[in-house]
Amino acid sequence: MTTQIDLPLLFLGQGTDPASERGVDCPGDLPAASDPDLVARAKAAKEALGGKVFVLGHHYQRDEVIQFADVTGDSFKLAKDAAARPDAPYIVFCGVHFMAESADILTGADQKVILPDLAAGCSMADMATFNQVEDCWDTLEDLGIADRVVPVTYMNSSADIKAFVGRRGGVVCTSSNAKRALDWAFEQGEQVLFLPDQHLGRNTAVLEMGYGLEDCVVYNPNRPNGGLTDDQLKNAKMILWKGHCSVHGRFSIDAVNEVRERVPGVNVLVHPECRNEVVTAADHVGSTEYIIKKLDAAEPGSSWAIGTELNLVQRLKNAHPDKNVMFLEKTVCFCSTMNRIDLPHLVWTLESLVRGEVPNQIVVDEDTAHYARVALDQMLALP
Repeated sequence: MTTQIDLPLLFLGQGTDPASERGVDCPGDLPAASDPDLVARAKAAKEALGGKVFVLGHHYQRDEVIQFADVTGDSFKLAKDAAARPDAPYIVFCGVHFMAESADILTGADQKVILPDLAAGCSMADMATFNQVEDCWDTLEDLGIADRVVPVTYMNSSADIKAFVGRRGGVVCTSSNAKRALDWAFEQGEQVLFLPDQHLGRNTAVLEMGYGLEDCVVYNPNRPNGGLTDDQLKNAKMILWKGHCSVHGRFSIDAVNEVRERVPGVNVLVHPECRNEVVTAADHVGSTEYIIKKLDAAEPGSSWAIGTELNLVQRLKNAHPDKNVMFLEKTVCFCSTMNRIDLPHLVWTLESLVRGEVPNQIVVDEDTAHYARVALDQMLALP
């Protein structure tokens, strides 16, 4: 017998659910997006705060926000930058929730990390919840293989998941050091549970480490036993979590073929969160920082089709007018959750701090922070 669960549907403009839409309504007056004084207000508030505030801007942020960032970078670089500024009592992280969590873990106890909009989450990070990962581990223990499985989590995961990995002797990785993390993991055990992005795990194992696609299985947390047989779980080298990036997962092999036909001699440059067939067909594959450096070093007049978030691609195009830089897909592909951090939210945040109010502080509890730091420190200790 199937049990029917009634789920309320909230139509656009006809109500909100505070439990699922955290941060949509700010406790205060949010400036209108059409306010022509927003830039001036942000400048005035930032100047008033002086050295008390340090603003971090992720590469995927829109230009109107990036212009107020003290530093820009990917998620881990920004968390490290925050930790390197112990004199700043307020860290405003213009990114998404898991990034602000990492900054809180790595910064001092007297520093306050603030996310301008609590609804700026990450769909990939949300695809692996703590309870789901615990259930997966229970499955591996029941099969008698957990003691030979090393958990590895991508930086794009919640503090809970990083702590889970830290408690079980695993490691965090970024898109630029995933191979080093997996090399280390296979020195510790015989199998890897890779969270939460299946594509980064598969691409690293197959394209950089010599494993075959048959060595990788995908664990679906919404199916019994992950949708896998006992033998599949026992024999796999890489147990990949069924997660992906909503932006990078959109790029297709058809887009690669189309741009090659349309632009002779084009260089296809993609992020390793893209699907395996896209990464395999590309000319260059690398992290966000790699993509930026590749464009910086490119020959004038060269053509580049880039498979990553559109804000960054547009910024690279503007920074390199001597090169033909284009978006790999024809359809627009912003990171919708990252774009929740807009100028009105930033102004509201900075003006709140000027008034002595601390909005949207991100606090990771002590136990979770400790074990997440264990996994992060293990990453920093990688050879």
